Amino acid sequence: MKKILIVEDEADIVETIKFSLEASGYNCSVAFDGMEAIQKVKQDSPDLIILDIMLPKMHGYKVCRLLKFDSRYKNIPIVMLTARAQKEDVNTGKETGADEYMTKPFEMEDLIKLIEKYLER
Repeated sequence: MKKILIVEDEADIVETIKFSLEASGYNCSVAFDGMEAIQKVKQDSPDLIILDIMLPKMHGYKVCRLLKFDSRYKNIPIVMLTARAQKEDVNTGKETGADEYMTKPFEMEDLIKLIEKYLER
């Protein structure tokens, strides 16, 4: 069973994503801030990370950069899922190493298709 780490500080969004992904056959863990995200990646070795940008303790851009510049974690796909939709935000996400950038509000079907693109190879 593929493991997905959901990094999001809004509990209702976490529950929506977690419920849908678990119903689709994925094993999910959750981090509510950037520091916890780094700890969970080291602890759980997820197959994919869904990462918000605006997080307590450490923003998603920094989390992404730290993981993508670490040889142990650089191959984990990261899907940034955020309300930040400006072109500069998307560019920064890509520059920090995000594999995909999706804006809120989002369709759960689209998120699942993106995940499948990376995990069903």
